[in-house]
Amino acid sequence: MDGTVVIVPSVVRAAAKDAQWWETARDWLIGVPLQVLLIVVIALVVQLILNGSIKRVVRRASERAKHERLAQMRQITRTAELSDLLLNQRTEQRAAAIGTLLRSVIAITVWTIALLTILPLLGVNVAPLLASAGVVGVALGFGAQTLVKDYLSGIFIIVEDQYGVGDMVDVGTVMGTVEEVALRYTRLRDPSGVVWYVRNGEILRVANRSQGWTLAIVDIPIAYNENIDRVREIVEAVAVDMDEDPNYDDLLLGRPSFAGVESVSGEAVVIRITAKAAPEKQISVARTIRERMKLAFDRAGIVVPVMVRQLPNVPGSQSPPKTGP
Repeated sequence: MDGTVVIVPSVVRAAAKDAQWWETARDWLIGVPLQVLLIVVIALVVQLILNGSIKRVVRRASERAKHERLAQMRQITRTAELSDLLLNQRTEQRAAAIGTLLRSVIAITVWTIALLTILPLLGVNVAPLLASAGVVGVALGFGAQTLVKDYLSGIFIIVEDQYGVGDMVDVGTVMGTVEEVALRYTRLRDPSGVVWYVRNGEILRVANRSQGWTLAIVDIPIAYNENIDRVREIVEAVAVDMDEDPNYDDLLLGRPSFAGVESVSGEAVVIRITAKAAPEKQISVARTIRERMKLAFDRAGIVVPVMVRQLPNVPGSQSPPKTGP
């Protein structure tokens, strides 16, 4: 033996084939997976940046809204300015709702683009998929018109701030407190405690009792011979005292005012007092005004007459005695 190594040609070909396979696998691993990973990372970064921007905008809007207080608004006398400032107080809730909607839209958009970019790298032809998606979209558009209508109505309800969680609303079919505003439906709880799910597409009109301000109206009868000017002075004194009392910061949005004489009869003269109140607080304000006026009338000696009403056609009721011939 002279030590010469004999190389079999088949072994050489096998080694070359293995080397070529490993080189191809290495190139593929370095190419497609790396590109896919890069696309995923870019999508995550874009989503995080956009979400962060939305959060900053929402936080700034919320901070501006928190600077407004009901006590400051009580100094405003014009109804238009008061309504504008009160509606601005809803900026925090509205900004949060719009922020949630925008984040959902951003997530869907970013990851749809990322998926359409990744599929060609994996050898999938997206052109037939896009064409099929268009056909399916048209079919769903005709078959799911109600669902699309609900979602579009939900978007406009949130963007236009027609109502929000905690508002007392009347949507035609039911009246109650809003517990949830989703894109497809609105959940309400009526005064009896029943929970209602109302599709947004079926809401044609909304009466919101919690936006802006409400009006408390109090009618008080006084004796016919009482001096109206003296009564007006007492009402104005009570109004000033209530306006300066910090205990009513969360109730009153303006000084109560003497509206005038509402009605006149042989028994009494009915005066009317009005006051702008915070949303859903008009009943509490009216009760407080009645209590304060009762005490003030007692101190001033103002007589509130006894109002007698005859109930017609009631069995057992007696007619008042007749006087005269």
